[in-house]
Amino acid sequence: MGKEIWDVIVIGGGHAGCEAAVAAAKLGARTALLTMNPDRIGFMSCNPAMGGLAKGQLIKEIDALGGVMGENTDRTAIQYRRLNSSKGPAVRSSRAQCDKKLYALRMQERLRGVPGLALLGVEATEVLVEHGKVRGLKLSTGEELLTHTVVVTTGTFLAAVMHTGAEQAAGGRVGDSAAFSLSNNLKDLGFRLRRLKTGTPPRLHKRSIHFNKLDIQPGDEKPLPFSFYYRASRFPELPQVPCHISYTNENTHRIIEEAFHLSPLFTGAITGIGPRYCPSIEDKVKRFREKDRHQIFLEPEGLDTDEIYVNGISTSLPREVQERFVRSIEGLENAEFTKFGYAVEYDAVDARQLRRTLESKDVSGLFTAGQINGTSGYEEAGAQGWIAGVNAALHSKGRDPFSIGREEGYIGVLIDDLILKGSDEPYRMFTSRAEHRLLLREDNADLRLSEKAFRLGTLGEREFRILEKRREDIDLLRRDLQAFALVPGPESEHWFTQRGQPLIRDRVTGESLLRRPGITCEDLVQAGFGASFSPNRDVVEQVEIQIKYEGYIRRDEELLEGIRKSELMSVPVDLDYREVPGLSAEIQLRLSETRPETLGQASRLQGVTPAAIANLMIFLKMGSVKSQSTSPEVRR
Repeated sequence: MGKEIWDVIVIGGGHAGCEAAVAAAKLGARTALLTMNPDRIGFMSCNPAMGGLAKGQLIKEIDALGGVMGENTDRTAIQYRRLNSSKGPAVRSSRAQCDKKLYALRMQERLRGVPGLALLGVEATEVLVEHGKVRGLKLSTGEELLTHTVVVTTGTFLAAVMHTGAEQAAGGRVGDSAAFSLSNNLKDLGFRLRRLKTGTPPRLHKRSIHFNKLDIQPGDEKPLPFSFYYRASRFPELPQVPCHISYTNENTHRIIEEAFHLSPLFTGAITGIGPRYCPSIEDKVKRFREKDRHQIFLEPEGLDTDEIYVNGISTSLPREVQERFVRSIEGLENAEFTKFGYAVEYDAVDARQLRRTLESKDVSGLFTAGQINGTSGYEEAGAQGWIAGVNAALHSKGRDPFSIGREEGYIGVLIDDLILKGSDEPYRMFTSRAEHRLLLREDNADLRLSEKAFRLGTLGEREFRILEKRREDIDLLRRDLQAFALVPGPESEHWFTQRGQPLIRDRVTGESLLRRPGITCEDLVQAGFGASFSPNRDVVEQVEIQIKYEGYIRRDEELLEGIRKSELMSVPVDLDYREVPGLSAEIQLRLSETRPETLGQASRLQGVTPAAIANLMIFLKMGSVKSQSTSPEVRR
């Protein structure tokens, strides 16, 4: 094994590792995925759900690029819900409850079927580097694997410690050990490490819950799949089940408050920073004292398990306190625990030391992706994994790198934020982080990104034909809407009156009518439109959005054209900012610490002023002119 030379080695079999390994192998790289336990590949460590606000957009983009998360979600989903469905298309996001056990099994099956990808049950302890370049990996057995490209996707396992009350145990999750040697190795290679924290709630036995006391939360009656390209013989593929809702109360909060002195969050045992937008229940009670209750969701972990995930009460309080406060919640008075909640503290790298490809700026061929980069969530991890895996493969083949700009996708926003701002707390994606979210909708991820993936080589011919057919259907529907029209008269007057719409005085096309609030393609069918009306819901939705928001979309596109001109101006990573005139010492420090790759990146750094960017642009242009004037071609 030690004599083989791999193109790409991925360390870690979580969601980032799965996407990285598949993406690399699809590009023809001889790829190995290393994990301490192959049976845990694709395991959902925390909640049994995929997607959610802005996270649904990430999964759709991964799928549009040829990734596997969307497909695997559709193969294992037991409830679909579209969030913000009544709001504008810019903030709609899909979410699915998945069968947790089946998700991992299906992902393992998927990876075993990928040509050029090997799954190895070994532990990597050291990235071997010579002259600033990766040359291989050292294993816990003492053996070495040779490669020039490594993707580290270790999640929450670097120097990980689990906390339940005063109890501590090494491990990134219950049942799995921690990686201490690799953490020390990364520090020795120059990575700035920081301590972060995440947590998980208790799991309860289904038979002990009084569901009749709880509010039921069904899924969508007409769900939409996550994948643009995967289709089974039926959809949804699995039986659909409901979730339930309950609430904490004043008694719950009193029990938790009385146990603050037992929480490792408040005793100083935990020093890592936790996710602000997904706090533990003890943190909620402490920070939001004015609230008399907090909502919790009871989510089934699968079709063939009686385990219920209690979303909303992540905790590291002692077991006996967990039992008391959980049983104070309506419907959970007789709760039986199958697992207790706990917190995990772990090392993460400073992502500002990474390029937009997620390659280290200091060690050639070394990439990191997922929670090791300071993010939270399966979806953020998967998105980074795909980018890192693709670029690791391209690096191994000597091909140009691939990146997605923040104006092109949520994946671009995610990575741009990480490499420019780092993460003092686990980063979570929100629609509000995307300046151009009306352009970056989940419904058009394939139209935005799939052609790039096809040209790159991660999306196949079959998928590309599906994309072309969808584009044709959209164009056809738009043409027919332009050709269809209503004219003044008794019939049209009745149609308008029924819908509370103002009457028309002249001929009006279907496209113009569709711009009116409250009018849909379905309404136009009832008015006689239907020459090529597509029963395909996603085509109809796409056309309605394009027409209704056309003015806003055009404005955003025009704004982007101006931004792109300065965005792509290259900045040398090793530039000495002390040489740039007009930069304050503070701005020099900020730029030197992050080492932006483009002028656009530099402009988004906190504290870097427009005047400083203007000075930097002039310096770069002058340097370019000077370089040209001294070249042999110019001198001749």
